[in-house]
Amino acid sequence: MRLIRNLKQVATPRGRTGVRGAAMRALDVQDNAVIVIDGERFAYVGPERDMPRFDITEDFDAQRATAIPGFVDSHTHIPFDGFRESEFNRRLQGETYQQIAASGGGIASSVRATRAASEEQLTRNVLDRARLMSRYGTTTSEAKSGYGLTLQDELKQLRAIRAAAATSPVRLVPTCLAAHEFPPEGRDGWVEQIVDEILPAVANEKLAIFADAFVEKGVFTRDEGERVLRAAIDRGMIPRLHADELSDTRGASLAAELGAASADHLMHISDDGIRALGQSGTVANLLPGTSFFLMSDRYAPARRLIEEGAIVSLSTDCNPGSSMTESMQIVMQLATLQMKMTVEESLTAATLNGAHSLRMADEIGSIEAGKRADFVLLDAPSYLHLVYHFGVNLVREVWRDGRPLSSSRA
Repeated sequence: MRLIRNLKQVATPRGRTGVRGAAMRALDVQDNAVIVIDGERFAYVGPERDMPRFDITEDFDAQRATAIPGFVDSHTHIPFDGFRESEFNRRLQGETYQQIAASGGGIASSVRATRAASEEQLTRNVLDRARLMSRYGTTTSEAKSGYGLTLQDELKQLRAIRAAAATSPVRLVPTCLAAHEFPPEGRDGWVEQIVDEILPAVANEKLAIFADAFVEKGVFTRDEGERVLRAAIDRGMIPRLHADELSDTRGASLAAELGAASADHLMHISDDGIRALGQSGTVANLLPGTSFFLMSDRYAPARRLIEEGAIVSLSTDCNPGSSMTESMQIVMQLATLQMKMTVEESLTAATLNGAHSLRMADEIGSIEAGKRADFVLLDAPSYLHLVYHFGVNLVREVWRDGRPLSSSRA
């Protein structure tokens, strides 16, 4: 067993399911506590004087670090090739997303690059991004396809996630997002191909736990998104939903009706959508990095969602076009400074509630006996520094499954 001692503070949400409302602020904060790890799991968290007798074989000096749970990033698009930094620069100079897309940019640019890349290259890309994520404190991350938009290229992305997962420092959770956009070859028959060919092939190879759809004006209608996700449910996949990002398409209410794991983005969610999520088990997954990166003044209404009782999580939306970051720390900072969440709410949203949206809250997302020993040691005297001391990486060391990543995977 390993003893982690000389901690300045341990700060964690508690529970084996997502939490709502005022409970999001109820962190368990212990000063001068110790952590005991038995194999891959936490065995004890608390004062050393109250610690049961353990057969301690390793004694690790945390040097007055603060321990928090490993971040759970529950919305990313990391199996892509090619960057879009020139498009970003064009936006800075005044061009609109529509103008860039009309010239062949946008998602179409990522589709071309990803189609041209080999599975081996995509695997390397996923690993590179996972390593960067881990350095910023992430221990579990969802990863979506959606830049292939053919049967073979969607499968290629998902196979790359599976191949990367074998050596990734970050635990990877795959999602099929074939319903991300329509192929450049045209819209005709694409929904049918997803339903009749892609989802069956994904299910046959067991390549994805979740399936997602982008319900938005100009992309998939509410009916098309529902058709895709019901077909995914029939194939044993759990639905997620890009919902109400650019306009109110009643995506949040659809997610609630389907019992989806999450409704993501939500910058244009309606009052009815807020109520629907507040009364459901579907997580409101907020991605403030996207609003920030697109220079938008419109963020998801985090305060209203929390007050209505929704389970709120936070994610990076790491992708080459609208949120090119692997850092959950900056996401927490944006959540508090732009969406008016408290630091406690944002930490819960970035850990336990993210785990809940991945259906893993019984295993990860908090520092509690019996759960997997995923945690981060911060160079900080308290968890408040995650937002207070902004713009720097406070992570000293990351542990996953009871081992420091510096000595195992990273």
